[in-house]
Amino acid sequence: MYLADLPADLLARAAKIRVAAFDVDGTLTDGRLWYGEDGRETKVFHVHDGLGLKRLQANGVQVAIVTARISHPVALRAEELGIAHVYQGQADKRACFTALLEALGLAPEQAAFVGDDLPDLPPMRIAGLAVAVANAHPWVAEVAHWQTQRPGGMGAAREACDLILHAQGKSAAERERWQ
Repeated sequence: MYLADLPADLLARAAKIRVAAFDVDGTLTDGRLWYGEDGRETKVFHVHDGLGLKRLQANGVQVAIVTARISHPVALRAEELGIAHVYQGQADKRACFTALLEALGLAPEQAAFVGDDLPDLPPMRIAGLAVAVANAHPWVAEVAHWQTQRPGGMGAAREACDLILHAQGKSAAERERWQ
């Protein structure tokens, strides 16, 4: 990903972000549903995405999860990453996203939404920064201000996090931190 080559209007959008909300299935995971013999669901999350979410939080950007499904692995991963805003079982993601913004006292232009499929369209349409993962449904890609190079569950969320940190002038400090 060549962050230096991104359009100025995209960077301006990303610079305003104070909360980034992420869908789960197809965005933070590859979208496949895994069930064990006992009927329990498992999910696979990419470690790069997790670090990106932690780095956003460490740099003052709140992180939220907004998902239509209810899954114990999601709650566990969110807890592990210190994500306080976790909304599962959200059939109306737009209403949830709007309520989140109201609770945080933020305007839509201060919020990002990262998604992959049709239920993500309503919050993406109001977000100041709408990001579609590389393998998003074409209608979602059409609405997005930016599309990642990596597919959901394979580092796409990290790309969105890196974009926001870069646009906010925090990439150099992040790079220094890891030297």
